[in-house]
Amino acid sequence: MQLGEPSQRELLRFAVVCRSLTLLLQVLTRFLGSSTPIMYWFPAHLLQNWEPLLWTQETMPEKAPVVCSLLGQGAPKNPIWRLLCKWRACSGITRAILGYFLSYWLLGLLLHCNFLPWT
Repeated sequence: MQLGEPSQRELLRFAVVCRSLTLLLQVLTRFLGSSTPIMYWFPAHLLQNWEPLLWTQETMPEKAPVVCSLLGQGAPKNPIWRLLCKWRACSGITRAILGYFLSYWLLGLLLHCNFLPWT
C-alpha cells in the first residue's frame, strides 16, 4: 500500500458514518414533520394574518373576482391555488412561505425519484 491511499477500513468507516448521518437526518425530519404540527401552524398563522388575498369577501366586499391566468377560469376555491394565481400581488411573507414549501416539494420529488437521500 502506498502512503497516500486510504485503507479499506477507513473507507468502510467513512461510508458507515455518512450513511448513519443521512439516516439520522431523514428520520429526525420525518418525526418532526409528522408529529409536530407547529411547523405548519406557524406559516398558516402568518398567511392568515398578513395576506389580504386570503381574507373572505365579507371583510373586503369591494374586491371583484379575478380570473386565474394559470387555470383560465374564475378564482379557484383552494386558497393555495388562489395565492399561486395571484403571485405578483402576494406579500413578501407569502412569497417566502410558498417558495419554501414549493421548493421543498420539488426537490424532494426530484431527489427521491433518483434514489437520493431526501425526506
